[in-house]
Amino acid sequence: MTNKFTPQPPFHETDYWVFDLDNTLYPAACDLFSQIDVKMGAFISQHLGIDRIDARKLQKRYYHEHGTTLAGLMANDGIHPDVFLDFVHDIDVTPIPPSPDLRDALRQLPGQRLVYTNGSVKHAENVMDRLGITDLFDGIYDIIAAGYRPKPDPEPYRDFVQKFDVQPQRAVMVEDIARNLEPAHAMGMSTVLIRTARYDGSPEEDDHIHHVADDLLDWLQGILDGDNAP
Repeated sequence: MTNKFTPQPPFHETDYWVFDLDNTLYPAACDLFSQIDVKMGAFISQHLGIDRIDARKLQKRYYHEHGTTLAGLMANDGIHPDVFLDFVHDIDVTPIPPSPDLRDALRQLPGQRLVYTNGSVKHAENVMDRLGITDLFDGIYDIIAAGYRPKPDPEPYRDFVQKFDVQPQRAVMVEDIARNLEPAHAMGMSTVLIRTARYDGSPEEDDHIHHVADDLLDWLQGILDGDNAP
């Protein structure tokens, strides 16, 4: 296992760039999750026959107990995951501005570009199409490929690196949720936290976080300019 102070390979020697999707590839200020959040409550209310207040309580309880609301619905209520995912990801992605600058920065990265998301491939492609970056990526690993085991369950991480033949010691993982970087760090990846309002810790206290940034595009441009060396 590496630690925070293990020397990391220079970014120009990185062969695999692994990106989370939501609030990572696009700014958290776009607030797509508020749409998804509302749709999850509506789905629970409709399918379980409870009012919206109780549905929201159950939604949050399942998230905390199972890692995702979907996992709780599958375990306790027999909900078919495809029905849930299709419903909650049927959202308006126009709050995300197309980003030619992000496309240009991603295009210049050496090696493969991959997405690892707790969402679905369909949702990832909708978001990436809006950004204008879909064709730059070599693969998407979603919650279905993970057997509906959400991050940070370490087993799907192992499946992910095997499926895409990723060498962790030559990989960087970029995420907006600090705990989701722990399995990546344990495997030997360099880790980058995109700091959002959800992060309530201190980078100095999280040994599994090597780099912290407030904006993905700024951080990538810093790499390309040589400012964000390990």
